[in-house]
Amino acid sequence: MKDWIAFFAIFLKDIKTYYLKPPNISWGIMFPFAWAGMFFIRTGGNVMDVMSILPGVMSLSILFGTTSMLSVTITFEKKSKTFDRILLSPISLTLIMFAKTSGAILFGIANAFVPFFVAGFFVDLYYVHLSIVIPAIILISIASTFMGLFIATSVSEVFEAQTFSNFFRFPMIFLCGLFFPISKLPLFLKPLSYMMPLTYGVDILHGAINHSQAFPYTFDFAILFLFCAILFYISLYNIKRRWVL
Repeated sequence: MKDWIAFFAIFLKDIKTYYLKPPNISWGIMFPFAWAGMFFIRTGGNVMDVMSILPGVMSLSILFGTTSMLSVTITFEKKSKTFDRILLSPISLTLIMFAKTSGAILFGIANAFVPFFVAGFFVDLYYVHLSIVIPAIILISIASTFMGLFIATSVSEVFEAQTFSNFFRFPMIFLCGLFFPISKLPLFLKPLSYMMPLTYGVDILHGAINHSQAFPYTFDFAILFLFCAILFYISLYNIKRRWVL
């Protein structure tokens, strides 16, 4: 019971300190709205075009929202010694990091639904399988958040976190099937695509929204779970090796 009280104390502190600040709220709303408006207006409201790019816009909103917030906040707290005090909490390091990442996961989930609702003004979303879209959004948010955690635990300065984030994010825009199929990529780039977690999240969304996924849902979800576990484990290892010992 005491562990979960500490968990929610850390979680609520982060929500209040970072995610509920007016600039972050407005940025969290406007950024995915800008992505959605830019792409959807460009399609001219064509149903097929809007539906084809919706998975990509939702995924980008999650990716940039979670990695931008978490990688910077964790790095900033470590630099200012705030994170050192949190590590002294009488709970396990694993639970601490789950508490630190929960806010970013919720932030990513909220970001994903902004372009989804915007798309509703252009097209009929009746045939979208929400029973698949919702768990996919949650899992993409977790994977993206843990990627941000991995980035934060691999650097020492805030500007390094931003630079390192872009090293992962921008290749994903072109290599993860966000806006055009991986099958159209050059042969030597395809292995890189399959090494990125967002590839499998986008594939799930394409299947749920456009019925055009490349892999079975079970395979995509399993690979995403695997990426989440690996990224979280490496992050914990980095913390123990570089910040605790």
